[in-house]
Amino acid sequence: SKLAALFEHPLYNIPVPEVTEKDKLFIINPMEKFSLRSSESDEWVSSSKAETLLPTGKTAYDTYPTWLKFHIGINRYELYPRQDPLLPTLLQDLATQRIISSVQKSGGTQLKLIMTFPNYGQALFKPMKQTRDQETPIDFFYFSDFERHNAEIAAFHLDRILDFRRIPPVSGRLVNITKEIWDITTDKKLAKTFFISPAGNVCFYGECSYYCSTEHALCGKPDQLEGSMAALLPDKTLAKRHSWRSPWRRSYHKSKKAEWELNPNYCAQVRETPPYDRGHRLLDLIDMTILDFLMGNMDRHHYETFEKFGNDTFLLHLDNGRGFGTHSRDEPSILAPLQQCCSIKKSTYLRLQLLATQPYRLSDVLREALAADPLAPVLAEPHLQALDRRLGKVLLVVGHCLAR
Repeated sequence: SKLAALFEHPLYNIPVPEVTEKDKLFIINPMEKFSLRSSESDEWVSSSKAETLLPTGKTAYDTYPTWLKFHIGINRYELYPRQDPLLPTLLQDLATQRIISSVQKSGGTQLKLIMTFPNYGQALFKPMKQTRDQETPIDFFYFSDFERHNAEIAAFHLDRILDFRRIPPVSGRLVNITKEIWDITTDKKLAKTFFISPAGNVCFYGECSYYCSTEHALCGKPDQLEGSMAALLPDKTLAKRHSWRSPWRRSYHKSKKAEWELNPNYCAQVRETPPYDRGHRLLDLIDMTILDFLMGNMDRHHYETFEKFGNDTFLLHLDNGRGFGTHSRDEPSILAPLQQCCSIKKSTYLRLQLLATQPYRLSDVLREALAADPLAPVLAEPHLQALDRRLGKVLLVVGHCLAR
């Protein structure tokens, strides 16, 4: 296994700083226990009487559902640890747990659903919009592109392979539109948009500002639909997040250019502007830029951080559905922050060099990681090969910076 060998490499075993109580997103009461409501029920309840139900030798933490353990594990330095024993279980839960509620997520240009499991865990479901071998048409603007469910799955695994670990876990899943959405939804607006197509397939389109209409309906075969299931982050009422506008945000206009596209010295003014004037925020943004270039994602207008940790923390790489749309062409403008600032974390640079070598080739390790997903193959082969080409281009830019 190339993937196992990669994660055993010394570059993937650089110690994280010691995590103190103030570095944790949540401080929990170690005596608080969860127990099943009854032997027939799947529901979890907080219970002070759980002592009597716990097998001897088990701690309160052992009674928590996996999604809660994931939330409790978030800290200043990482969303989840490198060798996280929870990860396989959490991915399995996302792919197989019974869905008891499906409602539309508000906001956004495209349809997304929030799905709830019996243990109170929740996931963000993005349905399949196009097949794996469909490329984004060359005349499409980045802001009118479709979001792809398989891009969300591949982005999570790529982010982990780059050792960023800033994307919440995502698994592919085949959903039954009738039983797991239509029959159980309490969302009246969503319920009104279901219909049977002339081909006898179950379809729905929801309500949103852009791609929610009968022309953009999502249809099953006859009611089976692929999608990505992403573990939700803790509710914002429990863990506030700050949304930051990216300094290299695109203009989202058909003819106007953004300032960074016109000013070659743009990085100098970014370096003088908080929060980029101190700490590692700019370097973290350049990490995100490299991830986006490898995926071909041009739609990174904002990013988020957990408010509790202030400026000294990682960026959350959320909403990656517009990645992996093209494999036959690359978008060099995505690398503008790296090119203009000529800065990169040494650890990131060393890992990129490692992933360009034969024993750890990026396309090979990502192919292996994606093979375990329920919807494998997640990416068409040309997308995997494009990663190796793009990685070469990133290293070339760093080479030019070093030469300068």
